[in-house]
Amino acid sequence: LSFGLHLRWKKTAVNMLELKPGERVLDVCGGTADLAIMAARAVGPSGSVTVYDINQAMMELGRRKARKAAIESRVHFVQGDAEQISLPDTYFDGAMVGFGIRNVTRMERGLAEIHRVLKPGGKFLCLEFSQPPPGVFRSLYDFYSFQVMPRIGRLFTGSSQAYLYLPESIRLFPSPEGLSEILKKIGFCNVTYRLLTKGIAAIHVGVKG
Repeated sequence: LSFGLHLRWKKTAVNMLELKPGERVLDVCGGTADLAIMAARAVGPSGSVTVYDINQAMMELGRRKARKAAIESRVHFVQGDAEQISLPDTYFDGAMVGFGIRNVTRMERGLAEIHRVLKPGGKFLCLEFSQPPPGVFRSLYDFYSFQVMPRIGRLFTGSSQAYLYLPESIRLFPSPEGLSEILKKIGFCNVTYRLLTKGIAAIHVGVKG
């Protein structure tokens, strides 16, 4: 539905994390392991990536992808709730969440948990859908999101409900400026964001002080 743009966005996001060989990385809500596999290649054989997700079926898909990429020894899967991450304090060098924090019921609690498990100086990135600024492109985007996507979803899955939820949840999600303020409130510093494809998505990066 993104015409492959999401893969380019994910690659850009992982590059912004500036991972180094040997580092430990947490991928929250990362069941399908797209970001995790990219990160595992960056940290090399001496590093590791922990995928933390509540959905077992999605993690099974992620495991298959990791095996196919021949890096399964570097990618570990833990099932759990993002609002109560069952991992130790100050353990990870980097953390990320891609298209997942929007679905965490108490988002700020989930972000605070990510902050807790990061080492001081550890970097966090959040890749999430956003909304383009008002204008012609925004009108086209809304038409595609609310009219075209649900029809495509119904054609391939027999149901349009999930594809109606997606644009509705994006509208309720904080603006890039709003999410920046939330991250600062939690304790992240040097918070910046980058808009992708005219604002369809945004990458936020922050550092644990």
